[in-house]
Amino acid sequence: MFPSAVAQRPAARVTAARFTVAAAAVAAALALTGCSVDASKATPEAKTFRYAGTALKVTTHEVATELVATDRKDIKVTRWFDAAAGTEHLTWVLRGDTLDIDAGCSGLALCDARFKVEVPKGIAVTKDGRKTALTGKG
Repeated sequence: MFPSAVAQRPAARVTAARFTVAAAAVAAALALTGCSVDASKATPEAKTFRYAGTALKVTTHEVATELVATDRKDIKVTRWFDAAAGTEHLTWVLRGDTLDIDAGCSGLALCDARFKVEVPKGIAVTKDGRKTALTGKG
């Protein structure tokens, strides 16, 4: 008699099932928050890059990054990363005059990251498109 109402019932079941799955995912995420992640307690990893340029662009993807002027001849990147859940994505690569660094998680994720970039004194640095001053020494 009301074909549109009958046709909507299976869709309502699918919507309810999706809601149940989403609710379970949220509950799992909340349970995981009991697992503490703290990048400052992670074992640091370091990588160095040869660099002869006079200006450097650093792309951080909004990860906490300290930029430090040093007496080094190369660029040293130190990464602290801690994860309890999610798919990790870790990047630190120098292409031309651009240093691309990133560390994070996707999906049902729980992670923390930070970087320290040591740059030779005298190099002009932009961080995420903005000119930036470097802190003291590394």
